[in-house]
Amino acid sequence: MFTHILFVILSLLFTGAVCDDVIHYQPEAVHISYGDNIHDIVVTWSTRDDTKESIVEYGIGGLILRSTGNSTLFVDGGHQKQKQYIHRVWLKNLTPNSLYLYHCGSRYGWSNVFYMKTAPEEDSEWSPQIVIFGDMGNENAQSLSRLQEETERGLYDAAIHVGDFAYDMHSDNARVGDEFMRQIESIAAYIPYMTVPGNHEEKYNFSNYRARFSMPGNSEGLWYSFNVGPVHFIGIETEVYYFMNYGIKQLIKQYEWLEKDLQEANKPEARAERPWIVTFGHRPMYCSNANSDDCKNYESLVRVGLPILNWFGLEDLFFKYKVDLEIWAHEHSYERLWPIYNFHVYNGSYEKPYTNYQAPVHIITGSAGCKEGREKFIPDPPAWSAYRSSDYGYTRMKVFNKTHLYLEQVSDDKEGAVLDQVWLVKEEPLPHYIEIFYPNDLD
Repeated sequence: MFTHILFVILSLLFTGAVCDDVIHYQPEAVHISYGDNIHDIVVTWSTRDDTKESIVEYGIGGLILRSTGNSTLFVDGGHQKQKQYIHRVWLKNLTPNSLYLYHCGSRYGWSNVFYMKTAPEEDSEWSPQIVIFGDMGNENAQSLSRLQEETERGLYDAAIHVGDFAYDMHSDNARVGDEFMRQIESIAAYIPYMTVPGNHEEKYNFSNYRARFSMPGNSEGLWYSFNVGPVHFIGIETEVYYFMNYGIKQLIKQYEWLEKDLQEANKPEARAERPWIVTFGHRPMYCSNANSDDCKNYESLVRVGLPILNWFGLEDLFFKYKVDLEIWAHEHSYERLWPIYNFHVYNGSYEKPYTNYQAPVHIITGSAGCKEGREKFIPDPPAWSAYRSSDYGYTRMKVFNKTHLYLEQVSDDKEGAVLDQVWLVKEEPLPHYIEIFYPNDLD
């Protein structure tokens, strides 16, 4: 008996040693995102070991084209210093409105074959459909299977994940992040998966987020913008207001970039072509949840800026440049606000509040599902809160044209039932907001 037990122990030790020495060249966590424009796609994946090459084979109807890219060594900040290689390949000038097949890898191993549908021509009458959610972990990710199924059925052109991934990507020496990236592959390998960081990505200076995702621009996915049909999307990092050790310079840099981007988006020719300006960032300016989060404060940092000084707040900036829709997460619930500025409601009219609205519309959609569970609300909703739900779920957006944008909230608890829906309607590209005096506009 003793000899048998000793043999088993030695076998396990030997097997473990061998496993530690196995070379892992197989691609994992394949996902795509928009590049410099929506007809450029970036394919990103990881391997445990260095393959010395990063290749995507792709084409319409077959793998007849080949593009090469590069890989970057990522070392997690945990005590095991787990390493992996993040590969990126840019597919440029793809044929519009076409179904491409692709796989990625190297001579040492290839991924499964995936497919993606490219966007139509820029000047076409296109009504993009986008799924939006935040706060999804790989434990209690209740909405994940429905999102996977609907993606593979072709319901969406892109996904926007508004911060907080895996819970948390750095946990267990980044193995939780690895598992999450594998889980979302059945969404993110088929449609562009656009992201911004949340508070759960802060560890090790947001390194797990910055390393794993490939967003447009040169800010490592912390802030950027992109155009989809008649919409100009802007992704922002709200965490820079809360982790001040992260650096005031980072906050100023984002703010200056953001104002310049909004100025460009508001030029008459730009606003005529893309009348919708939609922002997304993790922490909301307003919320009515029963907790102590900053959005419960009258002077929330994202809304008014740095304490006392009130510098670099986003509400005045977004109002000044007539942002139509602001999308947030962080609260594990769904909440739709009336058009709002400085805690005052500015509906278009009593009968049609979202037609020719006079201030931005806010949506909080952070209920995709995570191990922290749901958020409760205070019993009596504020006057600016139009609809609230604690159901697990996600938000669908369909931009019908330059004057009509549709949103609906899906409940996973209720088997995909639509809980809430709203049309944003405006008769002109530039919404008619109330007149506000800005001291900084003085000569």
